[in-house]
Amino acid sequence: MTRIVLLRHAHSSANAKAILAGRAPGVDLSDRGRKESQELAERLKEIDFSLIRVSPMERCSQTIAPLIDQLSKGSRGKPTIEVENDLVEVDYGKWTGRKLSVLSRDKAWKVVQNNPSAMYFPGGEGLLDVQARAMRALDSTAKTPGRGPKLLVSHGDVIKSIVASVLGTHLDHFQKIIIDPASLTVLDFNGVDYRVLTLNSTTAPISAYLKEETSGKKGVAALVGGGSGRKGKG
Repeated sequence: MTRIVLLRHAHSSANAKAILAGRAPGVDLSDRGRKESQELAERLKEIDFSLIRVSPMERCSQTIAPLIDQLSKGSRGKPTIEVENDLVEVDYGKWTGRKLSVLSRDKAWKVVQNNPSAMYFPGGEGLLDVQARAMRALDSTAKTPGRGPKLLVSHGDVIKSIVASVLGTHLDHFQKIIIDPASLTVLDFNGVDYRVLTLNSTTAPISAYLKEETSGKKGVAALVGGGSGRKGKG
């Protein structure tokens, strides 16, 4: 059984300006985002990740920089840290760098909102392709040997596409899923399929979700009942 944490990067300068950053270079964390990155390091400091894979965008590496700095000073084993291109932000093509208020008046905006599986951003990529590569990154991570939880650091639409797939819902419903900046989503992989343990957590401790639960058989995730009754908002 493997626990995988999905982390959306902290609040960015593009978020502050309501701009669709996409893959534009030089998009850093905002002041709020830098504070969030410090808070994330505190939330995650007790978790012994075996593997951390990060989108190549600057805002993702900046988000986990305080955590990595903290881990480098600790006495516990250090996780493997890798850049994963399949976790990169959506290529929004000609929409990159434009204000959301302007894009919302584009006739294709309704496609993104109501039928995203049909959306192919002009000069960019399609959302179905995004979901395919995102799930490739997830599956590869889940099957990578190593004890301890694993952390994937990515972007809102990328993580939403993963959650939609894990929940077995069509990509056209992924706008019903909210993934906030600096939020944590925890998945469980039992070797065959995934479950969502917590979604879009922004404040609550998550360490309890990363402790292995088993039924009577060794290594078999408990699938009966409603859950373990973990408490905490987030």
